[in-house]
Amino acid sequence: MIRATTGQQVTALLQLAVAAAAAELVADLDTDAPDPGPRVVPRDLRLWLARLRLLEGVPFGHLVADAALLPPESIRFFYVDRGWTDALVEGALSVGTVTTADRAALTALYPTVRDEVDEAERLVRLPGVAAGAAVPTGAAGTVAGFLLRSQLVSGWPALHVRGYARDNLAEPGKTPDRAVGDGDDARLGKLGLLRLERLAPAVLLVLFDGVPEVVHLEEPRAGVQFGVLESTPDDTRAGAHVLLRDPRTSADVVPETPVTVPFRAGAPGVMHLRELARRMSAAAGALPPASRPPLGPRLDSAEFALQMLRFPWRAVFGDRTLAGGPPLPDDAVFVPRLHFADLALRFGEDQ
Repeated sequence: MIRATTGQQVTALLQLAVAAAAAELVADLDTDAPDPGPRVVPRDLRLWLARLRLLEGVPFGHLVADAALLPPESIRFFYVDRGWTDALVEGALSVGTVTTADRAALTALYPTVRDEVDEAERLVRLPGVAAGAAVPTGAAGTVAGFLLRSQLVSGWPALHVRGYARDNLAEPGKTPDRAVGDGDDARLGKLGLLRLERLAPAVLLVLFDGVPEVVHLEEPRAGVQFGVLESTPDDTRAGAHVLLRDPRTSADVVPETPVTVPFRAGAPGVMHLRELARRMSAAAGALPPASRPPLGPRLDSAEFALQMLRFPWRAVFGDRTLAGGPPLPDDAVFVPRLHFADLALRFGEDQ
């Protein structure tokens, strides 16, 4: 005599059978993949799902609901909701499910699929990983990032972006922002870049593998460049200055010694280089002997070139009050520029 079973019992038995089959699939399926180790999901599909989780192919309107939320010359920081991206991946996989057995198989295999997509997520920007090379592993953590809408994006397509888990000003020695380089990556906990892409000529999307405490944006390192620093403009025109540098160490003189840049009469924007060199020598001679750089009464071409050398311009974003810095000015703090009342008028009060 065959006992009748309920639909719930059938589903439970089916899920047990699928779970048993899934264990074999983990060990046997896709053993010919180009990357080492057994995988349930083929490599190409894993990378496609990882890109989807990194918001590739997601319409911009689903990321920024209204253009007023990202006005020109603005930057907006955010976290990525893992629940939302997991639902996105599950929705993409559900396209291939037709029967109840398909859905049960997907449910049983999804934890393994999620782990494999976690691993692939960190490999999207590493297209040529050599066999045996160390790659990041483990469950995916929090993803944070920012959207930048600025002429910087269109003017400097190769903009350098770095995110650090620790603020350089909070570390012993308080390394200045302009002195932070590749040698500080391990000490400051440089975060991996999961995505760095221009969504439009002036819009940049960046996703970090973690939550940065500070973000450094830097001009492309195109080589040696010379320049001056802009001073606070007065009532007539903007000024410029050069910080005196010690030729023995290439570091700025302590205390900081700005030298005002002279301009030629009748030629706005054209510097008077001879007078500038004279002012540099005079400023060095006026310093106390303990901090006086070895500059003679007349600078030669090499000494003058060293004083004019400038590193790529860098902007740093972060709450420096956490590192004992001054409080952020009011105009640097994010405040919403779009209110719910405006949304009601734009989309209709009944929506």
